[in-house]
Amino acid sequence: MLVVETIGRIRREHSNKGKSIKAIARDLKISRNTVRKVLRSGETAFDYQREVQPRPKLGRWSQDLERLLKENGEKPARERLTLIRIFETLRDLGYEGGYDAVRRYAKTWRRAHAAVTAAAFVPLSFAPGEAYQFDWSHEIVLLDGVTTTVKVAHVRLCHSRMFFVRAYPRESQEMVFDAHDRAFIFFKGACQRGIYDNMKTAVDAVFIGKERQYNRRFLQMCAHYLVEPVACTPASGWEKGQVENQVGLVRERFFTPRLRFKSFEEMNAWLADRCVAHAKENSHPEVADKTVWEMFEAERPKLVPYVGRFDGFHAVPASVSKTCLVRFDSNKYSVQASAVGRPVDVHAYADRIVIRQDGKIVGEHDRVFGRGETRFNPWHYVPVLARKPGALRNGAPFKDWLLPAAIERVRKKLSGSHDGDRQMVKILAAVLTDGLSAVEAASAEALTEGVHSADVILNILARRRDPGPVAPIQPPEALKLAIPPVADCARYDQLRDTGRAC
Repeated sequence: MLVVETIGRIRREHSNKGKSIKAIARDLKISRNTVRKVLRSGETAFDYQREVQPRPKLGRWSQDLERLLKENGEKPARERLTLIRIFETLRDLGYEGGYDAVRRYAKTWRRAHAAVTAAAFVPLSFAPGEAYQFDWSHEIVLLDGVTTTVKVAHVRLCHSRMFFVRAYPRESQEMVFDAHDRAFIFFKGACQRGIYDNMKTAVDAVFIGKERQYNRRFLQMCAHYLVEPVACTPASGWEKGQVENQVGLVRERFFTPRLRFKSFEEMNAWLADRCVAHAKENSHPEVADKTVWEMFEAERPKLVPYVGRFDGFHAVPASVSKTCLVRFDSNKYSVQASAVGRPVDVHAYADRIVIRQDGKIVGEHDRVFGRGETRFNPWHYVPVLARKPGALRNGAPFKDWLLPAAIERVRKKLSGSHDGDRQMVKILAAVLTDGLSAVEAASAEALTEGVHSADVILNILARRRDPGPVAPIQPPEALKLAIPPVADCARYDQLRDTGRAC
């Protein structure tokens, strides 16, 4: 095969020096036909392309190999076989040739199908306030010294490219609700449409095309914020390409190197600050003379106004044990003693647990995400202490119970008496009717008088509950009598005498 240096020399010898074809062929030791081919074609390079590829062993197996390559190309990326596995499958069918022939055939086949399988996209343009995109990512951080995989919610405004990220322990539905509310507070508004993938917390069923059966609670959230949900085609992440790219950007810029925080609250506060800083430092990809923050400030008036927090909880029915505990998500939470024996509804929020019975709140706790943990509220067990006062000393809910200073001093003084637990239970029971501040004030007053018994404290509470005699009402001057009446009982004697005369 001729190299470009030889072709260039042939053209120069003939054009510049006027040599004949015969002389050029003799000097360069090539055939005269080759010289004629170079001069007549005018080409500066020649590539050899084999027109017929002999396949003595693969020829009769080419259809089977093409079928295997086609089937493999239609599989999801994670399930595709390597070429060596396809070669082994062909060998199992009876092929006796080598791997190199299969490799060359597969290379030619892929080149021929590249134009058909190549993905092409249309650039998208969004009006201000038209749409946002939502997605999740998994990141690794050091949380309170422990390596933890956190779930990060990503929300991105399609017009200004302003984004918001927040980390959560889970990807559950209540986390989705909280992420939207936090994002809309951050943006000070929402968009007309929200673009999602087919996440299970939002979509119950996927139909043909864009038809979806959305989760009822998810639709309630969208209706609250006046957002129309739009789902992507399955396995078509490019339909929300902005937030897909954002995942990689946030992972590289925010979570590398590995972040270290004490709590989720500290981490999320840092992430919110980084979102603002990144928007102010970087130019908009389409409007180079403006930053993302400037585009966001211009888009903000076009957003749908924020309408307030959506009551985003995930409801689960549960039963109450005899120890006033409700199990949820592998953990236990206490409820009021009056709730024992009847079912309750657990409303799980992103950061707290609210337990209701017949519409009334019977328990509320900060949410925990470990396993086997128990959260007590000692006041839930005070009515039980009326029947079992001895449980005050060793009851699990009362360990490390921080009471107000005055009540705690009374408790320490009563701990030395034989009926101290019973008296203390009476004082604690008064909190349920009179309130904690009133009992604390009564305890402080009793201590200043040098006493600490339950009877004295309850007496002080009773006296404070009694409003006392009502002050007499003073009539205005206009209603006062000019001649006040005089009490004269002799008039009754006159009436009696008049009756006798009759």
